[in-house]
Amino acid sequence: MDIIKHPRTALKSLFSPKKVPEGGDKGSNMSNVGVRLHIQDRYVTMDNGMVQVTLSNPGGIVTGIRYNRIDNLLEVLNKETNRGYWDLVWSAPGSKGIFDVIYGTSFRVVVENEDQVELSFTRMWDPSLEGKSVPLNIDKRFILLRGSSGFYSYAIYEHLKDWPDFDIGETRITFKLRKDKFRYMAIADNRKRCMPLPDDRCQGRCQILAYAEAVLLVNPTNPEHKGEVDDKYQYSSENKDIKVHGWISNSPPVGFWQITPSDEFRSGGPLKQSLTSHVGPTTLAMFLSSHYAGQDLDPKFRGGEPWKKVFGPIFIYLNSASDGDDPLWLWEDAKIQMMNEVQKWPYSFPASEDFQKSDQRGNVVGRLLVLDRYTSKDYVPANGAYVGLAAPGDVGSWQRECKDYQFWTRADEGGYFSINNIRTGDYNLYAWVPGFIGDYRYDVSITISSGSYVEMGDLVYEPPRDGPTLWEIGIPDRSAAEFYVPDPNPEYINKLFVNHPDRFRQYGLWGRYAELYPDTDLVYTVGVSDYSKDWFFAQVPRKKDDNTHQGTTWQIKFILNGVDRRSTYKLRVALASATLAELQVRINDPNAKRPLFTSGLIGRDNSIARHGIHGLYWLYNVNVPGAQLVEGENTIFLTQPRSTSPFQGLMYDYIRLEGPPSFNVKDEL
Repeated sequence: MDIIKHPRTALKSLFSPKKVPEGGDKGSNMSNVGVRLHIQDRYVTMDNGMVQVTLSNPGGIVTGIRYNRIDNLLEVLNKETNRGYWDLVWSAPGSKGIFDVIYGTSFRVVVENEDQVELSFTRMWDPSLEGKSVPLNIDKRFILLRGSSGFYSYAIYEHLKDWPDFDIGETRITFKLRKDKFRYMAIADNRKRCMPLPDDRCQGRCQILAYAEAVLLVNPTNPEHKGEVDDKYQYSSENKDIKVHGWISNSPPVGFWQITPSDEFRSGGPLKQSLTSHVGPTTLAMFLSSHYAGQDLDPKFRGGEPWKKVFGPIFIYLNSASDGDDPLWLWEDAKIQMMNEVQKWPYSFPASEDFQKSDQRGNVVGRLLVLDRYTSKDYVPANGAYVGLAAPGDVGSWQRECKDYQFWTRADEGGYFSINNIRTGDYNLYAWVPGFIGDYRYDVSITISSGSYVEMGDLVYEPPRDGPTLWEIGIPDRSAAEFYVPDPNPEYINKLFVNHPDRFRQYGLWGRYAELYPDTDLVYTVGVSDYSKDWFFAQVPRKKDDNTHQGTTWQIKFILNGVDRRSTYKLRVALASATLAELQVRINDPNAKRPLFTSGLIGRDNSIARHGIHGLYWLYNVNVPGAQLVEGENTIFLTQPRSTSPFQGLMYDYIRLEGPPSFNVKDEL
């Protein structure tokens, strides 16, 4: 591995300046107005002629955003403290979480000139408040630039050495928009719609379903929403896809967009799922959360561990169109602006020394190959592999890493990858390859220094493999999406997801299992069954007539023509999710008191209830003694016995049975 210095080259924007007017009338010269700062006793206002942002002084709560004929885009019916704010959930070890809207206690101007204003609102930890206040110094920053149709925000969290132990359950930025203006929400090209009002979730207009976040709209303001389910978790996305989302007002045509140009400050890697926007109208920038993962993704600080991290900057982008224009063009423009922001990352303008600029960072390049000796004797390019740098740890530890920074990319068809703009520090290089089970880790840690360029050369991943494949079920891609996702109960639908590729986002799908298998459990016959039709996407408990639940046992039937009873076979079971569940494996004897394998109680993903098709990834490699197999028909029994809740269960990613290393597949099947 060679480390050499290299010159940096600036990336040119792929897009021309926006054609959508950024406030005021077409042809106005407002973008040439310098940035102005107005400081009062209780408020501070940044104004660049296009956007006015008002914050409380010294709290740093966004109380107002003025733009394009709208005096305040934020909900004026809410208290000023409930409009635009940073918040977190924290706890002392073993205690319940405390929700904390972060109010600054000190205000200062960091930068003030005609091109930029940057404001700082800090809250320093007071030891006299131990147990009552999160032991963090927090510095919230807000930036307005000349000619910018929006503003930026970031924060620096710091826990000093020997300060008290604590956990963080969640931290984010929240904006609550005017419900009389913002009715249309867009998260992706195929996930956008006119949304219900927050009033529709109030008593008398809705029925609360299996949990408070999910409601059935029985008397909504808009009759078109009657009979639909609203649940904020239906609009979750993976980190890699949460680049831009937000809302559109029709009158006047104005868009409010939250743009996240980098994933480096988010926890859990590119597949971690987080909330985006939802009924409110609310838009979120999630930095840390336990959603779809459980407490594994809660940073826990023990033994006086020091810690500092920069979250953001994120960009709040505002755009507008002329009356009579199609407001949906605002979404198209927001996507272009998002790509502009990604190209500009890392930003050059944040004033904090804790945010590293481009020339302070480094790069890593290389190629990843796969060697799976039982499928090919050749090295295969790791096409589409996810390759990333994260804190040093065990193989696969990146998906539970939640304190430091992560940097990810996708390899091209040849397996070549380039990870750019990496913060200085020590990392391991991790990867996983769609189509192959398991995780890769480069065993030697990598040190990134300012301006460094690390050439990794050719790396080889040898996925877990002991023998030839006898049979397999599913696709090893860390998702259960390829399995059978049923139609929802017609009484509990979200119209957005009817005939949608994300069928799993409909409410109540867990209850469809008992309807499909009212008396006996799923049986899958290798060579006959089709996993896209015959393998239910989640192994959930069966609901009984008395409204209790019982565990389930699925069967995989397969035929072996020959068995080496002295050798060991290998069963690979990759799970896409687990929620307070247990996987038990038995071979040819469903009543065996002791299973051949048990995972024990695992997982707090809650992906079944929250309409996610995966949570955290688990891989189990089970040794199957040849003596337990027979010539002819064999059956593997997969039992999930936990059943105190309808949401306890497993999602499978991929299952494979391998023969002994020296066996010929044709002899066995």
